[in-house]
Amino acid sequence: MQQAFRAFAAPLIFALVVLASLPAKAVEIQKIESPGGIKAWLVEEPSIPIVSMNVAWRGGASLDPADKAGLAYLASSTMDEGSGDYDSKAFQETLSDLAIQLGFDASKDSFSGSLKTLTENTEEAFRLFGLAVTDPRFDSEPVERIRGQIMSSLNRKLSDPNSLAGRAWFELAFGDHPYSLPSEGTLESMAAVTREDLVSFAETRLGKDNMVIGVVGDISAAELGPLLDKTFGTLPEKAGVPIVPQTTPIQEAAVKIIPQEIPQSVVVFGGQGLKRDDPDYYAAYVLNYILGGGSFQSRLTEEIREKRGLVYSVYTYLYPMKSAGLQMGGFGTSNATVKPALELVEAELERIRAEGVTAEELAAAKTYLNGSFPLSLSSNDRIADILVAMQFSNLPADYLNDRPKLINAVTQEDIIRVAQKLLDPDKLIVVVAGQPENLEASGVGVQKN
Repeated sequence: MQQAFRAFAAPLIFALVVLASLPAKAVEIQKIESPGGIKAWLVEEPSIPIVSMNVAWRGGASLDPADKAGLAYLASSTMDEGSGDYDSKAFQETLSDLAIQLGFDASKDSFSGSLKTLTENTEEAFRLFGLAVTDPRFDSEPVERIRGQIMSSLNRKLSDPNSLAGRAWFELAFGDHPYSLPSEGTLESMAAVTREDLVSFAETRLGKDNMVIGVVGDISAAELGPLLDKTFGTLPEKAGVPIVPQTTPIQEAAVKIIPQEIPQSVVVFGGQGLKRDDPDYYAAYVLNYILGGGSFQSRLTEEIREKRGLVYSVYTYLYPMKSAGLQMGGFGTSNATVKPALELVEAELERIRAEGVTAEELAAAKTYLNGSFPLSLSSNDRIADILVAMQFSNLPADYLNDRPKLINAVTQEDIIRVAQKLLDPDKLIVVVAGQPENLEASGVGVQKN
């Protein structure tokens, strides 16, 4: 269930959150610039004959027209279904024959692509990636086939409580702001996307000026530079990417109930968080670990699961987007215990705002966050993802070395100050999918569905 909720967070956002828990590691990041002026970050790793590249373009699904929400998502799902002289079958067979992994994704704030190849096929892999982004075919057969798959998935989600609660939370929190729209779109908006829309997306949304690149593996700077020019050289110098307005979630408590005939309700809660560049981000990160991000070490797990057995799991996480910052959480529980569990969440928010955290809790959180070694550094492609995430949030190349000091600098005073700023039960936004007992919808414009 926790994984289902977190699917709403973009892969880049996940990488950024992981960055905060990475220990320092001797990773030499080279900033390179191709002969044609294309910039990238490179980590050479010649010990394994594999090259991984991740690319992200600023501006994702939140830029889709409201009546064609899902445009970026459909583009990401069809961009590798034929390009140049290759139809869908030929393109996919070529990738398969050379064991090349190539794909695209769309989140609220970014459109991204990934590539993984054996060193011996690097030049061909980069060529195929370049074709996919500069000359996608968007032929009718693959587009309609994949559109049908997406619409089948969207139809299934209409009865899935996890999807219903997650989508409704963003609609409630952001109103008519683009963040309220699901990245995958709706049945109506996905059906409205045309081939012309997809072509226009590829021609206008992917430029050199809104692109960041991370490459890791068995390749040198001298080899990478010319490949970047061949791959991305024909992209527009500037993308036609409008600015998504800065926003915040609604600043009042609200409860929305989506009736579902199921024995256990799904609950999503959250509110104001911080963007990645906020000076208090690390205090919020450590605070979140203590509150609900530390699994069995978290306060919410202790109070709601261990002491009372009301939930199997309860969690919180930071969701720093480009135009808003969120702190999110969720749990599943029987219909009879939704209200008591929510009351315990609110009580813990009040307690941590009033009392802060103990010195022991703070020390344990720092030890874990600085001592853990996440899987994100276990492969070239995950490191490439990290490099892109760092550039996406304008972090310096020596960030990984500085990170432990940033976490260790957080004080008890920082924690209580940030808790008082963020963890306000009077501004908690809650969506419940199920049949919660003794719980009423509340808040401006909130009604039971």
